[in-house]
Amino acid sequence: MSVSESSLLCKTLRRHYLSLPQGQKCQVTYVWIDGSGEGLRNKVRTLEQEPKRLEDIPEWNFDGSSTSQAEGSNSDMFLIPICMFRDPFTLDPNKLILCEVLKYNRKPAETNHRYRCNQVMEEVKEQHPWFGMEQEYTLLGMDGYPYGWPKNGFPGPQGPYYCGVGADRAYGRDIVECHYKACLYAGIRICGTNAEVMPSQWEFQVGPCEGIEMGDHLWMARFLLHRVCEDFGVVASLDPKPMKGNWNGAGCHTNFSTEAMRAEGGLSHIEKAIDKLSAKHQEHIRVYDPHGGLDNKRRLTGQHETSSIEEFSAGVANRGASIRIPRQVGQDKCGYFEDRRPSANCDPYAVIGAIARTCILLEAENEEES
Repeated sequence: MSVSESSLLCKTLRRHYLSLPQGQKCQVTYVWIDGSGEGLRNKVRTLEQEPKRLEDIPEWNFDGSSTSQAEGSNSDMFLIPICMFRDPFTLDPNKLILCEVLKYNRKPAETNHRYRCNQVMEEVKEQHPWFGMEQEYTLLGMDGYPYGWPKNGFPGPQGPYYCGVGADRAYGRDIVECHYKACLYAGIRICGTNAEVMPSQWEFQVGPCEGIEMGDHLWMARFLLHRVCEDFGVVASLDPKPMKGNWNGAGCHTNFSTEAMRAEGGLSHIEKAIDKLSAKHQEHIRVYDPHGGLDNKRRLTGQHETSSIEEFSAGVANRGASIRIPRQVGQDKCGYFEDRRPSANCDPYAVIGAIARTCILLEAENEEES
């Protein structure tokens, strides 16, 4: 297996140092999204005591010229704490802090989609928007090839791997289970996991979360995934189509509802929202991956449980549609719908912001005009 050199270091020795007492002091890890809009960065500082609330965490800064977020002549960027979690790697009382990035003039950095998303969520909060996101990912060895695949060939065709069990069907389950426990410890609203259709591909689900919390928790869950994989010496790839050919891609299906959709007779509100999404299909495609739709173009082909990127479609229990209405929702006449278009490497803030704008704010604007 192709694993990193660091993963081969003595973990027993590491545990000795991590178990040393640290007095009243607290290690705080600041986590932020870099200039790629996909990568995460982090650095650690010491606080004199355990922070009890977000206001106890000071702002910090970093060199934006080293993260593709600034030029060297004016490189300091601000880290603004926005969400605090327990640290599953160094344990209590230490913390993980998700941060927004601001430029020197305190305006949001280009890849800070949270700033605008939060404004939208404040506007629609009376509708109580709930989200749940299904994060698919692929485990890769250090050679860039799917973990556990034969080095000079391919595993058997897709079919037995989805929710599979057994050494010949589930590759890397230790990583999945460790990540799940790390998320629970941290306080992330993870709600499930399963093996996916392509071998070495997995999924975890986060939610339901109301408003901006969805993006906060998914980004930190991604950070924990990368850190757990680092310990095991493998790579978690969010590439929407990591393997060419007759293999499934990786998405980040997004489930959405408002209070009206969840209430009795809410199916009519779901159908109205789907009509609005249909009219904004190409606009959504442009924000559903970090490269304006180019990543999803490799994935949304109309095959392998995807819709065509060129056309909008919707249906009950249809995993080949842009929007799927779960069968139970069709029977109950209320609930939620699933947008299957977002790519695995999407920015959740951009996705949920776009959905809320189209399904809620657009409706409000139309009512005002009429």
